[in-house]
Amino acid sequence: MTSISSATVYADEGGVSYWLPGRFGSLATTPQVPGWSMAAVYYHTSVSAFGSTAAAREIHVGRIPATINVDLNLRLNAQADLVLLNPIYTFATPVLGGQFAIGVTGLFGRSSADLAGTLTAAVGPLAITRTGSFGDSITSVGDLYPQATLKWNAGVHNFMTYVTGDIPVGAYSSTRLANLGIGHAAIDAGGGYTYFNPQAGHEFSAVAGFTYNFKNQDTQYQNGIDFHVDWGASQFLSKQVFVGLVGYAYQQITDDFGQHPALGGFRSRVLGIGPQVGFLFPVGDMQGYLNLKGYGEFAAENRPAGWNTWLTFSISPMAPTSTVMPTRHVATK
Repeated sequence: MTSISSATVYADEGGVSYWLPGRFGSLATTPQVPGWSMAAVYYHTSVSAFGSTAAAREIHVGRIPATINVDLNLRLNAQADLVLLNPIYTFATPVLGGQFAIGVTGLFGRSSADLAGTLTAAVGPLAITRTGSFGDSITSVGDLYPQATLKWNAGVHNFMTYVTGDIPVGAYSSTRLANLGIGHAAIDAGGGYTYFNPQAGHEFSAVAGFTYNFKNQDTQYQNGIDFHVDWGASQFLSKQVFVGLVGYAYQQITDDFGQHPALGGFRSRVLGIGPQVGFLFPVGDMQGYLNLKGYGEFAAENRPAGWNTWLTFSISPMAPTSTVMPTRHVATK
């Protein structure tokens, strides 16, 4: 699938990043059958955070000035239930010897978050301590995420380059704890590789990329550059069913700009891994594909961690031979 961003509390400014780890998975770079295809994804996440990550949300939402010294003992919990729709058109005419496709992802759903704990703010000798909690939720539409891919095939080896980004048109307010937009534009580009042997049923995919974030004009905050790797490995038990593992690594490689001094560079990191299962079936004269995958997160830094699940259904033109497997890279993005 194409890019998907969940603005529930995920990294960078106030814990929210453009890139949603797990967006690419198995069969990410294998060519598709030319024509229109559509994927629908149900995405659920539940995360929590302490320390500087929770403090960043309080500083961000409370608009705490950089001149005020803060000491925060807070816990953040967040959840999201999103539906993502991703139409893609794959061209039959080769471009640079590869297969060119364009698409866009839109989302709608619900995001909620709550923050609880103690905040102490001091200006010179004066200090104020506040203890309590507050929550927020929103049900609306998110940003738009256009994407273009170029794929090449050489037997069992498949290669891809892509470019995607964020058009910030979704529900967003800098004073809200929960949002479905991120409040700024972003551009992301990278490449990937898939080894796929239909005869043996072996498959492995990895896609890596970098995100450049533009400044949030409402807050004058600019996230640093992010690096990410998504991967998937599977074994086909038959021509219709496969099982395997998926994982990701996310690392911010440059500091944020405009953050409160208490947060430092606020570089974020997280790793995730989990199981997956996929099923192919005919839908009339089209090819249907169902995939369920889940991730447990660990080694998080300056970023909430928890778990997330993806349920993807896609439909695309039927391949000319039954040995050609589906190439939806979102379900798994």
